[in-house]
Amino acid sequence: MLRSIAIGYQKEPPIFTIWVDADACPNVIKEILFRAATRTQTPLTLVANNFIRTPNHKLIQFLQVPQGFDVADNEIVQRSQPGDLVITADIPLASELLAKEVQALNPRGELYTRENIGQRLNMRDFMDTMRSSGVHTGGPPPISKSERQSFANALDKILTKIPKS
Repeated sequence: MLRSIAIGYQKEPPIFTIWVDADACPNVIKEILFRAATRTQTPLTLVANNFIRTPNHKLIQFLQVPQGFDVADNEIVQRSQPGDLVITADIPLASELLAKEVQALNPRGELYTRENIGQRLNMRDFMDTMRSSGVHTGGPPPISKSERQSFANALDKILTKIPKS
């Protein structure tokens, strides 16, 4: 008597991707990302309203989106998958990503978490209120050498946890 056995096909695990909110990402951080993506063979996609030059590498892509408020952010939220990594200094974007179980790292090497995002949103809103009332708060200082190193270390820590196919 013959028995038929159904052979199930497992879906390929989703590919871990690094997404970059690239319009405001410092060039020095982009360079670190280009090297890391090439070294670890990790797909990297920069999303921005304005053209950004990228290395000619099969794993590094640039996605230009139309001009407009939060257009790049919305594209990143739509395309990213749980477990992916997004590089952004945009705290509301990071909050939205965390709710989707996407990791978010800022260019200074600080990982956004469920534990710290509320406080960061509150501080951002407070500073926005101060600016709206006419108080000049200035922008963030340039990224220091130690912050570049913190970013590189945090990125490496995340990339070493990714299962390789």
